[in-house]
Amino acid sequence: MPRLAIGPEFPRELSALAPPVRREVVVALRRFLLNVAGAPYPERVRGGRDPRVATLRLAEGLRGVAVRQRDVYWLRTVLTDADAWSYAVRHRYGVNPVIGVVEEWDAEALERVEPALRRSARPSRLFESICDGDLLALGIDGHALPLVRLITTEADVAALEPLLPPTQYVPLAVLAGGGTLAEAWRELDQWRASPEEETGPFDPDDLHAALLRSPDRAVFAADKVELDRVLEAPSWCLFLHPPQYRLARAPRYEQPTLVVGGPGTGKTIVALHRAAYLAARGSGRVLLVTFTQGLADELSARLDELVPDEAVRKRIDVDNPERLALRIVADAEGRRPPLVGPGARSLAELTDEAVRLLSRATGDLLDDVDPGRKPYRHLVVDEAQDVSPAQWRLLRATVPHARDDVFVVGDPHQRVTDTRVALGAVGIPAVRHTLRISYRLPQEMLSFVVRLRGGGPAGGLVPGATEMSGYQATRHGERPVVRAYETPEAELAGLRATVASWLAGGVPAGQVGVGARTTALVRAARAALDGLDGADGVRVSTFQNMKGLEFERVALVGVAEGVVPEPPPEEPAARARALQRERSILYVACTRARGMLYLSHSGRGSPFLPL
Repeated sequence: MPRLAIGPEFPRELSALAPPVRREVVVALRRFLLNVAGAPYPERVRGGRDPRVATLRLAEGLRGVAVRQRDVYWLRTVLTDADAWSYAVRHRYGVNPVIGVVEEWDAEALERVEPALRRSARPSRLFESICDGDLLALGIDGHALPLVRLITTEADVAALEPLLPPTQYVPLAVLAGGGTLAEAWRELDQWRASPEEETGPFDPDDLHAALLRSPDRAVFAADKVELDRVLEAPSWCLFLHPPQYRLARAPRYEQPTLVVGGPGTGKTIVALHRAAYLAARGSGRVLLVTFTQGLADELSARLDELVPDEAVRKRIDVDNPERLALRIVADAEGRRPPLVGPGARSLAELTDEAVRLLSRATGDLLDDVDPGRKPYRHLVVDEAQDVSPAQWRLLRATVPHARDDVFVVGDPHQRVTDTRVALGAVGIPAVRHTLRISYRLPQEMLSFVVRLRGGGPAGGLVPGATEMSGYQATRHGERPVVRAYETPEAELAGLRATVASWLAGGVPAGQVGVGARTTALVRAARAALDGLDGADGVRVSTFQNMKGLEFERVALVGVAEGVVPEPPPEEPAARARALQRERSILYVACTRARGMLYLSHSGRGSPFLPL
């Protein structure tokens, strides 16, 4: 029977097909996987750049393109007959010799580029000071060396980016920008998902092992159940980018771990996968905590998608700090403590009481104790930048001091409260890791929001400031749109027209988010969309309530002077904190967009808007 791996593009393309055709393709793949009568058979590609590439007829007029090696098949895409043959002819595949991941080359396009590079070549070549051995040590493909030797400018390297595997482009880009061999190696090493002890050189003919080292490029389906899950589950459940995979699936952490990263780098995805990994392979129950109850409900729903095994899923509790404190006190007192009326306690008082109860039950909360006496064995915290010191003391008390005890993700630049806390001060001496690649935002939007946020460092969580420098995106897209209107009425009419055009263009209503800084503006935005055809599923909320959400398109209204920010207090320190918080709130709202960001104001625009 074949060993079948599915690439990330295939499920997306499959979901775009009409339901009857989609069912026919799925049936064909099941037959192929089980090697039964009527299964599609691999057809050779004449004139292809890679003899291992074949096509599979999956439905009338549709073919899958697969890379095969003995009994291993890596299904790359499903296209119409003509497009599938063209794709199969155009590409070749390989294994990076130094980090062992699979690589896809647009060989046909590179063949067309080479003559142009020869014609424009100058006597002085960009990489002439670097010997072949050093380039090969960075994983540069031996077949590509003649092309690399033709490059004369940094612009040549940038032009090759769409045609090269990222593991080939990244080290060349570092060197072209004046970086050292060591810096180029460090950037290449970020694309390694396999354990650090697994070192090259790797067998270029072992496709199966290379696919296992490439979790962002392939997932194996051993049977019908796994195949159906790969084809139906959201992409984030299955395909982790290498930096995310290393952090989420590390065999063990000897110390508490902090993961920081900019918008769209996948911090929450890492937290979800780490919780699932610990539940499946850890030694006890897992507590996953986030900032608010709304976000906790969202994480719980996403865990239901991520963890199909009910027994494993039941080992993970999802909560927010306030509800966790209520639950601990209620369990101890036998009833839910009132929050209003006679005898009511504040949430701060309940948090302190919960810490006291856990300390009394398990000993000094900062001392090592028997793991079996703590309510949880593993703690995972999302949106850590907005958790207060008292809440951190509560969370620390829920798990023992042991390996894999605390795993934290957050971004100090997205802090929307006045909270400042050093994790070490609450018994969590965390080791920091940084995610710097945004997979959600296009480069144009990322550059815009970094300028909006101010780009400066933000303190908190661990010693030293968290910088925004070095963030990069994996794709290009549309620039954010900023519209100025004469009156609030004209601005709301512009919002209605913009959302109407998105819906008419095929964007689902659930993928459109509309935000405003105040509840009054939220009500006005909802009224402006009233009666708009197809707009029932559009989410309209305050900037703060957009935290943790994602949309294909986002419209933010009322981004005007005097509204964003509201007039700050006069006292200098309080004024600085208030302005930074307001800037962060706008930054968070802007970064909810995957594809397009629209901002509008009437009168003078917010001083936070980049020029």
